Amino acid sequence: MNLPGPTKKRHSHLKPLIIAVGLALAAGVAPAAETKSAFHLEEATIASIQQAILAKQLTATELVKLYLARIKAYNGPGVESPEGWYGPSKFIAHAKGINALGTLNLRPATLKAMGFDEHHARSQTDKIDADPAMPDALEIAAKLDAEFAKTGKLVGPLHGVVIAIKDQYDTFDLRTTSDADAFYANDRPPHDATFVARLRAAGAIIIAKANTAEDASGAPRSAFGGAYLNPYDTERSPSGSSSGAGSSVAANLVTAAIGEETTTSVRGPAHWNCDVGLAATQELVSRYGMMGMSLNTRVGPITRTVEDTARILSVIAGYDRKDPMTAFVVGRMPDQPYENFTHEQSLKGLRIGVVREYMDKALFSKADEESIDLANQAIEELKKLGATIVDPGEHGELFTPYIRELNPRLQNITFAKQHPKEFPVDADGKPTSDQIETLIDMSIDPSLAPGKFTLRDLGAGGAGGNTGEAKFEKNLYWRERGDANIKNIADRAEKANFYHDPAFPERKPPLLATNKLTVLDTTARLQRRFAVQQIILQAFADLNLDAVVYPTGSLPPSKLGAPSEPSVNGRSTLWTFLGTQGFPAITVPCGFTTQVYDRALDPSAPPVPAGDRGGRRSAGGDTGESAPAMAATILVGPIPAKLPVGIDFLTRPFAEPTLLKIAAAYEQATKLRRPPADFGPLAGEP
Repeated sequence: MNLPGPTKKRHSHLKPLIIAVGLALAAGVAPAAETKSAFHLEEATIASIQQAILAKQLTATELVKLYLARIKAYNGPGVESPEGWYGPSKFIAHAKGINALGTLNLRPATLKAMGFDEHHARSQTDKIDADPAMPDALEIAAKLDAEFAKTGKLVGPLHGVVIAIKDQYDTFDLRTTSDADAFYANDRPPHDATFVARLRAAGAIIIAKANTAEDASGAPRSAFGGAYLNPYDTERSPSGSSSGAGSSVAANLVTAAIGEETTTSVRGPAHWNCDVGLAATQELVSRYGMMGMSLNTRVGPITRTVEDTARILSVIAGYDRKDPMTAFVVGRMPDQPYENFTHEQSLKGLRIGVVREYMDKALFSKADEESIDLANQAIEELKKLGATIVDPGEHGELFTPYIRELNPRLQNITFAKQHPKEFPVDADGKPTSDQIETLIDMSIDPSLAPGKFTLRDLGAGGAGGNTGEAKFEKNLYWRERGDANIKNIADRAEKANFYHDPAFPERKPPLLATNKLTVLDTTARLQRRFAVQQIILQAFADLNLDAVVYPTGSLPPSKLGAPSEPSVNGRSTLWTFLGTQGFPAITVPCGFTTQVYDRALDPSAPPVPAGDRGGRRSAGGDTGESAPAMAATILVGPIPAKLPVGIDFLTRPFAEPTLLKIAAAYEQATKLRRPPADFGPLAGEP
């Protein structure tokens, strides 16, 4: 196989306890006998898999078969559908399936022999599927094994690593429809996404497409894939559009997965599934080959350890001519693999700010409190690791002074439109005062600026409404893909089956609404993005910060089909705002709840038609859509529940080495990841 081999440089950073294994891996030879240990599939890491392969305890083919056995056992639908596939879902406590993976990378005969139904076939439009240029997962594994038998070396840094890909990304050999049940002439795209090609070249085995919220909408449901479940409680949401990626990693159905986030759909599913999820700097990883590439979309690994996340990032990061945004990465990547930054155990010398704007219990509800408590415990652990914590205090605000000082001038015309009293206009919209002088006054004396200036309020301010970007990017994608049947959003809306499930929002209406747009205007969005980056970087500079910390979200996984948690003082289900402005952020497990408060309809309130119940949907998604008016709801609880909670670390663009160092040190000091109890090892599984 014409693939790059590992180098000694990749492992020269390892600590003494694992230095022998690290050097053996680097050299591509088996570790000494005394370093051998039995391989365990549950919680397997890239290093443990490759150590077992090099020690000849495991082959890539055996590994794929082990994961397929778990997929067969634990990837069932997990819900009842009394009115058929497209109808309402009935959620089941302790269901034995989580429906995380859709299309499986197996040829038809193998798929049938292993007991999988045709719905999981590699293609629904190519039933024969005999092209030798499209080897399936077992055939790829066999080639890796043959190469290793011949050379005794790994073919690349991800040799044998079994990965699922969110169905928003192109895979030339696997059905790609963003989980729509759309009538493609050819449901396979002509090419791989750039990062998918890089994964394959590094020796990774693509075993499946991870089930995706239809059109990456956010709600864990699709017409093709069904409903997706959380392995820690199968009646609860696995979070946003990358939900299948997050839950498949959590339940050990794969080694790792690749998700996408527009707001928090890498970190959200990781947060609610006890995974590690990285949303890298916007421009670091190519988005080419993605259905719906946009200003805020980011490619991100979801794994069980920070080191595995870093190993994957080392492979997929870098310039790609097909994604112009990656031009910003040239000259900004480290001169060593990202995993080299994941083995420091001290944070001495680093300054980490606390985003108290997202942690003030007095501003939120009982539902938020345990997650905030766990975040505070994480901050104490960072202190023990040697970090200097810059904390504005329990009710303080880290960024407010900088927002008040800089936001009026940086958002200028947008800010003026939001405050007509200070910036009056006549009936024709023409200013009746000198707006420039008013902005100068506010720059000299920030106390003159009107409005609220917390990070929560800035995040809730909107950025230009319907920009037309979704229509532009999706129609561009379909035109480049060249399918004979699905050529644009109009085709997508009219040539497809749709679910009608009151637990989740309908998908056809937003497609029709998007198709009506005729103008592309991202001016306000780009202006706000620049303004927010300037504000946050100013705070980092003034306070000499290396990173900030805050809860990924302060609400635990919601009940599927329950009303959404209403926004309280700018609090949303997940803290999405900073990540959407292009800053790199990573979530790491920081513990589990002991009890939760669930949102339910208020039985004393007047009845509301089911179609009008805002939030009769799973929370935590990247919908980008306006919810209907909320029905009256109440908090019910406390309810005993052990559910995962994640902590976010965020830093300057392209400072992933610092981010990974902090996240890895915290992870190793706490070791708070736990696999879901209902999805343990199978009988006979190593």
